[in-house]
Amino acid sequence: MSENQVTLIPAEVITQAVDLATQLNTLLAPYMQALTAQERKGILKMGDKTIAFVDKALEYAQTNKEFAPAFMNTRDLADDVAVVDGLTRIELPVANLASQLNDTIMIAGSEAYVAALMYYNAVKEAAKRNVPSAKPIYEDLRVRFERTHDKKLKVA
Repeated sequence: MSENQVTLIPAEVITQAVDLATQLNTLLAPYMQALTAQERKGILKMGDKTIAFVDKALEYAQTNKEFAPAFMNTRDLADDVAVVDGLTRIELPVANLASQLNDTIMIAGSEAYVAALMYYNAVKEAAKRNVPSAKPIYEDLRVRFERTHDKKLKVA
């Protein structure tokens, strides 16, 4: 087995991180919005290429108000741009953290699964050799590998 890549994180560090994440969520919750999958699909999106356009349009709308349609609220445009700017400053480090969390979970999970499979195979071999205490452990663990349905298609 290869060397373990992931260091055990002390429980107090996990607790502090969860508390901080909860604080961040609580702090931002009054300002957050949620979209359904359908709404996400249909909404006009502002990507990297669009940011400069929106910033420039806001600047022009504030300095050349005569071109702003009467039904458009320039203040709302400025507020929306400020929200995007502010939340992007939060999103970038949080997205980086989420990526690192995902990678570390994947590595630790892979390492745990490999070790569990090694243990399972040792118990399986012991059960084959009729080691008394191995059989109930093997019977309990082997459920993970049982097939739940027949893969053959039956033609009527």
